[in-house]
Amino acid sequence: MDLQAFKQRILPVQGRLFRLASLFLRNREEAEDAMQDVLLRLWTNRQQLDAYHSVEALAVQMTKNLCLDRLKSPLRQKLSDDSGLLTVQAETVSPYRQTELTDSAVLIKRLMDELPEQQKFILHLRDVEEYSFEEIEQVTGLSVNNIRVILSRARQRLRDNYLKVNDYEAGH
Repeated sequence: MDLQAFKQRILPVQGRLFRLASLFLRNREEAEDAMQDVLLRLWTNRQQLDAYHSVEALAVQMTKNLCLDRLKSPLRQKLSDDSGLLTVQAETVSPYRQTELTDSAVLIKRLMDELPEQQKFILHLRDVEEYSFEEIEQVTGLSVNNIRVILSRARQRLRDNYLKVNDYEAGH
């Protein structure tokens, strides 16, 4: 794979890789480092990339694995930078509603963090990155039926926990 092909096939997925790294690492600088690491590894191995059916699926899998390795690292610092991940359009929304939407978004993110890794990963790929089931199948190696089951369970768990928290807050 030459430089031109690399630019055409790899660079357009940088945003997805960054968002995925941010999902796992919860730190902008660490996510940028992870994404750069993956891009460097892809560039270093560019001669073998044509053998892969989907280079994007490979890049996503590499990003996930790298992030999980970094999370397991004993040297990892507990820094958190969630700024910039939540954006609400302030022009069309009242301040009260904006606060309400931001609180809901923060709650959803916290509840997503509590999901098992596999559910969180598949939910992110499908609902945030808008991958097709076939693309998720390529990335994870799971069957489409298995992906649908995991996704359904993740959404149900998220919904139940969200309602539980809101019912609790409404009652007190």
